[in-house]
Amino acid sequence: MGVRAVILDIGGVLEVTSEMTFIGEWLDRLGLALDEIGPELVEIWGAGELGAVTESQVREAICTGLSVDQQVADAVIADMWEQYLGAANTELIDYVAMLRPRFRTGLLSNSFVGARQRESAAYGFEELVDDIVYSHEVGMAKPNPGIYLLACERLGVEPGEAIFVDDSEMAVSGAESVGMTAILHTSNAVTISTLEALLRQSRSDPR
Repeated sequence: MGVRAVILDIGGVLEVTSEMTFIGEWLDRLGLALDEIGPELVEIWGAGELGAVTESQVREAICTGLSVDQQVADAVIADMWEQYLGAANTELIDYVAMLRPRFRTGLLSNSFVGARQRESAAYGFEELVDDIVYSHEVGMAKPNPGIYLLACERLGVEPGEAIFVDDSEMAVSGAESVGMTAILHTSNAVTISTLEALLRQSRSDPR
């Protein structure tokens, strides 16, 4: 079965990101210990990944969990998004842009409520690829097999016709479990050369 689609993760792949340290930084700034965080704030991140809360509810959880007003909560959220978005991995983004129209292309992200709007504004990902599956919009997250199958379905391909790229070993294993070919992203050079080899092999496969 030949390759018809390439699907990539966003954070750590198309975005150069670092560890999310904003909560620890704000705890230091506010003079709070980790065990002083309210349960609302602990639970909100997993809920946000699956779209079970709104951005307003995230703000309220920060207010309650850190015992701060909305102005401070907005500053915490601004720091969160700055770290979340990182910086554009322009080399890989430019490579992905060149894959169309020969291949269907998509993004598959374990995201957070509000990510589509911010990533679209920052990087224009909606113009880069044919489809984007965000965990917070579909209520599933990698490595749930269903989210990989959904990404393939929305691109109109079978899992065996898709290559998936992610910087998480767990997410790569999840893709492989549904029959996708998967690449663990460690550097642009390795990812691009591996993709090119797989795409050349697919084109020369007599099947």
